[in-house]
Amino acid sequence: MGYKIIYTKKAVKDSEKILEAGLKDKVIDLINILKENPFSPPYEKLIGDLKGAFSRRINIQHRLVYQVLEDEKIVKIIRMWTHYE
Repeated sequence: MGYKIIYTKKAVKDSEKILEAGLKDKVIDLINILKENPFSPPYEKLIGDLKGAFSRRINIQHRLVYQVLEDEKIVKIIRMWTHYE
């Protein structure tokens, strides 16, 4: 069984920017990977304010930042724009 994907309000706002930037297909590919296994490489464990969250590269500038709620089998998408704002 895969993981359920949920989005923060900021991630939903970021999705509009993703569409405008032409990055929709890349983000969909990343989300499909997260549904199957959010711990499959390559990902980066974050530190500081985002400790406990993970990041995957959308492109050179933008990252998909997410948190895994393992007990509930949920991946919460925190941000999809810029670099760890």
